[in-house]
Amino acid sequence: MSNWRGLSVSVVQAVAVTRLPSLRPPIGFAHRGARANAPENTIEAFELALRLGATGLESDVWLTADGVAVLDHDGLVGRRPLRRAISEVTAADLPAHIPSLREFYELVGSSVDFSLDIKDPSATAEVIACARDVGAEERLWLCHPDRLLVSSWRELSSRVHLVESTRAVRFEGGPELHVASSAEMGIEVINLHHSDWTGGFIAMVHRFELLAFGWDAQYERILDELLDSGIDGVFSDHVDTMMTSIEKMTGSPTTES
Repeated sequence: MSNWRGLSVSVVQAVAVTRLPSLRPPIGFAHRGARANAPENTIEAFELALRLGATGLESDVWLTADGVAVLDHDGLVGRRPLRRAISEVTAADLPAHIPSLREFYELVGSSVDFSLDIKDPSATAEVIACARDVGAEERLWLCHPDRLLVSSWRELSSRVHLVESTRAVRFEGGPELHVASSAEMGIEVINLHHSDWTGGFIAMVHRFELLAFGWDAQYERILDELLDSGIDGVFSDHVDTMMTSIEKMTGSPTTES
């Protein structure tokens, strides 16, 4: 199998010969920060995730009425029945716990992989601009279920990673045909719920030189199965459990990739 972005598969295989090969050392993404231990999508959660050893962070991004990219899951603020969309509110009027993307990058710079679920596609240009300003484009993973939309973002940056985040049941024309089509579009990663993956499925994705990511991996058994099957990245609320599984797989404490 060929190298991916200069990372040798043979090196990964040599670390743990009993597992199926991944295309890169697996990234441990802290889902919405250390969500199991701190308020999600807050600076506190991201700081804690890093202290717990996460090699990647994950969040969701929206654009405010005045064009500021901010990190929040639902994209709504206020209490019912007066909830408002973030797109209708200026950044200055948002609750203090919602950080801007620029505040996030003031914390981490370009030191860690960052997976962003692009909830508001109009935020994409600002997201890339924020990453570019700190030299973090090559560690930014942009996720969305619409692969045509995702592929269009290549025009905005040649360095960011393009991630199709979906479910296997939504594939068009069968798994192999769908993955082949995604690869032709310039997609770099297929990101699926952990229950969609098997070792054979991951190996098929790898044949097209795409990475395989698995989300909602909350338990040790699930994490171990994904890692043994050759997954290239996992998303979990439980950073300590996730990183223990990755360390167990590599045989040594995790370090930044």
